[in-house]
Amino acid sequence: MSDRGEKLLIGPRLKALRVSLGLTQAEMAGRLGVSASYVTLMEGNQRPASAKLLMRLAEAFDINVSELAPETDAQLAADLTAALKDPALEADVGRVEIEQALSAAPNVAAALVRLHDRYRQLVLARQTDANPLADRDKVEVLEEGSRAVQAVRAWLFERRNHVDALDRAAEATAEEMQLHRSEPHVALTERLRAHGIRVRILPSEVMAGRLRQHVAHRSELRLSELLAQPSRRFQMAVLLARLERGQEIADEIAASGLSDPSALALARVTLANYFAAALLMPYGRFLAACEAARYDVELLGHRFGTSYEQVAHRLTTLQREGARGIPFFFVRVDQAGNISKRFSAGRFPFSSFGGTCPLWNIHAAFEAPDRVQTQLISMPDGARYFSIARTVTRHGGTLGAPATRLAIGLGCDVAYAPRLAHAEGLDLDRITPTGIGINCYLCERPNCASRAHAPVNRRLEIDESERGLAIYRFEGER
Repeated sequence: MSDRGEKLLIGPRLKALRVSLGLTQAEMAGRLGVSASYVTLMEGNQRPASAKLLMRLAEAFDINVSELAPETDAQLAADLTAALKDPALEADVGRVEIEQALSAAPNVAAALVRLHDRYRQLVLARQTDANPLADRDKVEVLEEGSRAVQAVRAWLFERRNHVDALDRAAEATAEEMQLHRSEPHVALTERLRAHGIRVRILPSEVMAGRLRQHVAHRSELRLSELLAQPSRRFQMAVLLARLERGQEIADEIAASGLSDPSALALARVTLANYFAAALLMPYGRFLAACEAARYDVELLGHRFGTSYEQVAHRLTTLQREGARGIPFFFVRVDQAGNISKRFSAGRFPFSSFGGTCPLWNIHAAFEAPDRVQTQLISMPDGARYFSIARTVTRHGGTLGAPATRLAIGLGCDVAYAPRLAHAEGLDLDRITPTGIGINCYLCERPNCASRAHAPVNRRLEIDESERGLAIYRFEGER
């Protein structure tokens, strides 16, 4: 990839990395193949770091590119931008000022975001007391603002979606069970039988809407016939996590800092699911297969007997120190644009409310079901990402109740794209990226024909004498 790709000013973080490694500027320059004066200029933010140099840093010092432009900073920038765009603050703050605030006082910025979040919850609570279902957008914000969900997301976010102790425990269990030599369903069934538990596949009418049920007093794990084979294996692995790794899960929960009962319960479910995925796709073998297959999600699914969604989700967890995979982000949406799942090992800024940008190819995936779509996207801050999208079908599906179709979006910083099978043959330097926003409420891209809402901190500008491509025009848009 040429140096015409994305460039970042990483001065303070580069210096912090160098100091933490105990290197002089000359020593770091030697390992990067540049001059000491160039390192000096980069540390002073007088020269940007190109995509090539970022990759050299990642390889030479075993770090992610995202560690030099951390996801927490990008997410904090998105959250702070959203807060400052609240009309109640009457703040006309531009991107440069936000970046300066984040650089100079990130803790103050984080405190402002928390304060605004509490203010928003109070306002919404008052507005919805009479009829909490009166306005769909308010319902979405209230759901997204759920303390338990937000707390668990933030906890995983800080860990880059990687739980090393559970990953290593799952890897050891997979080796003990010899999953790479056995038929997974048989091996998992036998493992549960050793705990005195029988696995039963039951008709959907018997399961009465449930997909999995552990009946402890009868020593049974009941699975619905509507579950596909990868999902049956996954549900068996979830129960194994609870039976065999309860202490490890309890230790992680104890160290999480979570206190709300709902958050604790959700975290336990999340960690059991994490172990299940890590058992079916053990870290070392899975990472080696990823590199060999160039992260071909469908091929990896066939190789490990897992679903497309399970593989895509697992890709976001490959952040073991000394053996990292590509830092992917993951999002799952329905045809209405509602986000039902999101994870990230990189620095992609998700919005804390609203849907996703309609220009993102994750929505176009519904037009060509089960076919992989690729797209080069750019955010308003200039960051560029390579995006992969495909639809998946949820569990079940009968004549009277068709299965739900969802879209999975998977992506990474464009600097990693040459390592992906999906980018093979693409000249990324010649492709014009599609400019997207976090969502319409927070995006100020002018003259966007796909805009559904005016930005929250801009007043609508109505011109009765003309009609443009965009439904909404706002002050300052030219």
